Amino acid sequence: MKQRTIAKKVEIIGVGLHKGVPVKMILEPLEQNTGIIFYRSDKGVSIPLSPNYVVDTKMATVIGKDDVVISTIEHLLSAIYAYGIDNLRVIVDADEVPVMDGSSASYCMLLDEAGILEQDVPKKIMRIKKDIEVREGDKYVKLSPSPDLQYDFTIKFPHPVIGKQDYVLKFTKESYKKEISRARTFGFLHEVQYLRSKGLALGGSLENAVVLDEKKVLNPEGLRFSDEFVRHKILDAIGDTALIGMNFVGNYEAHAGSHDLNHKLTLELLKNPDNYEVVELVGEKTAELEKAYA
Repeated sequence: MKQRTIAKKVEIIGVGLHKGVPVKMILEPLEQNTGIIFYRSDKGVSIPLSPNYVVDTKMATVIGKDDVVISTIEHLLSAIYAYGIDNLRVIVDADEVPVMDGSSASYCMLLDEAGILEQDVPKKIMRIKKDIEVREGDKYVKLSPSPDLQYDFTIKFPHPVIGKQDYVLKFTKESYKKEISRARTFGFLHEVQYLRSKGLALGGSLENAVVLDEKKVLNPEGLRFSDEFVRHKILDAIGDTALIGMNFVGNYEAHAGSHDLNHKLTLELLKNPDNYEVVELVGEKTAELEKAYA
């Protein structure tokens, strides 16, 4: 299996979730062994994709360098990761990735438009060798060895529409597009009102998030899935674990996981080289993974 980039440059314009201003985003192919690189065109600053550049995880995953930040990268990274793309430049002209409809479906369509280009060197993946867990109270996220890739997520909210939800994704690109990519971010009306009082969530609307009051969903079209909330948590987890820097093989499990816990999990994983091995995908052993990212 070979490394991948996109076949041609593509661009999109959308609104940033927190500032509410239009953002132009361009995706460009990059040469092999380059990785994912973010670039703020208005500041002339490149930020490589790495846990070391994560500067905030409270409301979203935010990377930064030299006092320049790019926020809300997880939905885009989720799609990039699901497509098995190794090398790519993401150019934005503001401090956020456009939120689009609050899911990753628009990014999947953008990647479909760009096409996939296989490069001349073997793809590298990370195999999880040991159980890695980060726990805070009853919340935890965990990676464990497995011959394939699976995401198992449980959430519990004291809200009549959400309650307890759990979902297991046996990952393939197609299962991701069908089961996960359309799941939107969500929030509660009282939280949105508070955030706006602090100058945040100014771009948030019923067009790019599921919003709930104390009893119901406020979006007139309702939910895309009855368990859309936990599916979006898996979407986020896939984007957050992309900070590892390559696709991995193993099981991800979470109970009430978050951007912050996911970030701590990647740091814990990478802290000890005994936790993983990096493998070049050559020969017959790549067949199953090639099917997964087909």
